[in-house]
Amino acid sequence: MGWPGWRRRWAAVAGFALAGAAPFFAPSAQAAGSVSSLSLDVDGEVRVTNNASHTAYHFSEAQLLALPAHSITTATTWTPRSTFTGPLLSDVLKAVGAYGSQIEIHTLDDYTCVVPVADAARYGVVVAYAMNGQRLKVSDFGPLFLIYPRDQHPLELDGPAGDAKFAWQIKSMTIKR
Repeated sequence: MGWPGWRRRWAAVAGFALAGAAPFFAPSAQAAGSVSSLSLDVDGEVRVTNNASHTAYHFSEAQLLALPAHSITTATTWTPRSTFTGPLLSDVLKAVGAYGSQIEIHTLDDYTCVVPVADAARYGVVVAYAMNGQRLKVSDFGPLFLIYPRDQHPLELDGPAGDAKFAWQIKSMTIKR
């Protein structure tokens, strides 16, 4: 995680907001603004795998959409109060039989952060694929955005440490002890 990565992401969002242009941090391989297919790879301390080397679980779009959908209505530093929808992080962890204590989250723009596994149950964290009923695009935090109920826990989730947990453009997670 660390402050250099945090500053890089904050600068990217601030630059986007000030310039009013497409985020320059969107991966060049995908068309800016496009809705990309949902997928998520989870590796590390997991009991359930589905890749050839038995080291990771790859969630396809159909598998992610088959998980029960939950919503959190909250504001973030980057969005107004909105309703974010997707599976609970705890359901994702349960599906792969995660047994670690930390989740290292990796994003399309090479940001990495670490959140405690305990946050999944404590806050009811959602791995959102939609905001206000619209699928998230790469240009607007998609395809997956880790959402905490910040409005319900402002003292715990406001400020730089709380903001660092709101990872967007998620591509994979590594479960660590």
